[in-house]
Amino acid sequence: MNLNLEGRVAIVTGGSSGIGLETVALLLNEGAHVVSCARREDGLIDSRERLAARGLPVDHLMLQRCDVLDEAAVAALADAVTARFGRADLLINNAGQARLSSFASTLDAEWDAELQLKFYSVIRPTRAFLPLLGQSDAAAIVVVNSLLALQPEPHMVCTSAARAGVHNLVKSLSVELAPDIRVNSILLGTVNSGQWERRFHERAKPGQTMEAWLAELAREKQIPLGRFGEPAEAAAAIVFLGSPAASFITGAALQVAGGVSRFA
Repeated sequence: MNLNLEGRVAIVTGGSSGIGLETVALLLNEGAHVVSCARREDGLIDSRERLAARGLPVDHLMLQRCDVLDEAAVAALADAVTARFGRADLLINNAGQARLSSFASTLDAEWDAELQLKFYSVIRPTRAFLPLLGQSDAAAIVVVNSLLALQPEPHMVCTSAARAGVHNLVKSLSVELAPDIRVNSILLGTVNSGQWERRFHERAKPGQTMEAWLAELAREKQIPLGRFGEPAEAAAAIVFLGSPAASFITGAALQVAGGVSRFA
């Protein structure tokens, strides 16, 4: 399938690792110009080297350090994109990890930090890039969210609540910005990212391989497809939803979770 992304300009927040990096890679492979931002400059430089080693056209890649919670930094990112490309067609809001905590153990400061991250990592980039996106003939925003938005977990009460709020924000935006800008999200299940590699070293049984450990966890979590997802699989869903190939899809929340769902 031709996703019709050749020559388009895409911005990916949290683009230096994991799902963000795989999204950048797929967009480059599809012929897009990609702006990748993250908080750490060394991570961005490393990501360019990794993408180049895969034979991807890094001359189409722009890197900029940006903390999406810093309003001035996000505005500077939008200004830099305007100066270099004069356009933006796709914004992918991909930031934030889960916070493990119960209601009883979550302090006010932790609630504040979690709600700030989950909401403003979407609000500030979206606000900053709306003028450019409004000029595109195929503008789209994709928000990387979690299945926790629909299926809260008691050991992640703070993150679950924030994710549910973002889910509703996406729905509201999809109506307010229509018909000019499509807004969709993906709802992630368990994806094999760097955090699971760290947990493997902390929790695996002596002599157990990471593959065997992940398979055991997949059984415990009752994932119908019997395994964790891979970052590239999430990236494929993100890029499709953001592409002109999905031109009649807005307000959707696509589950990328291996079939894990407690609801029909």
